[in-house]
Amino acid sequence: MSAATERALRRDIVETSLEMERLGINQGTSGNVSARLGDGFLITPSGVPARELREDSIVWLSLDVADDADVLREKRPSSEWRIHRDILRARQEMHAVVHTHSIAATAMAIHGRDIPALHYMVGAAGGDSIRCAPYALFGTQLLSDHALAALQDRRACLLAHHGVVALGVDLARAVWLAHEVEVLARQYLLACQLGAPPLLSGEQMDEVLEKFKTYGRRKEAKH
Repeated sequence: MSAATERALRRDIVETSLEMERLGINQGTSGNVSARLGDGFLITPSGVPARELREDSIVWLSLDVADDADVLREKRPSSEWRIHRDILRARQEMHAVVHTHSIAATAMAIHGRDIPALHYMVGAAGGDSIRCAPYALFGTQLLSDHALAALQDRRACLLAHHGVVALGVDLARAVWLAHEVEVLARQYLLACQLGAPPLLSGEQMDEVLEKFKTYGRRKEAKH
């Protein structure tokens, strides 16, 4: 991995953090962003607002980093570095992770509610629901374990009394999905004002998920 590539990725993480704030899915020092780099990952630092982030404030950690590593005391990565480390270890096909405290999705997470199949775009997260992981104290291994379980066969989940985690093949896709989760949560909360919303059936969601396998992909040109 070249130095230029690393600089570009650090710049993308800073821009991603600012974009999350512009989209209204993060605020202040909440949330965090990471991206795979070589045999480790780059992650936003702890307690720094998006508008104060600089390329050199982004922290690199090895995927093998342990709780007692000196680098954690020296560089102070996001308190949720375990979630990012564990996801990037377990999901080799994913290269970016974002965590937000977006309002509507967090409101559902406070109630420990999954986002059900009220709209076909729920399938964008990989299944017929967006699961809510059980509560655990922020920054703990238990929280990371709960998140990994809720992300089984999924690309996004809620964290009870906390927020949202979304994955992507790159930063742009991860942020897009985090924002989509927030839109779906708003739609669900609004629909609930008219009563319990009707949901798509398992068969209907199976059709959606099958179609998503090729959604947005162009057919190869014939020569």
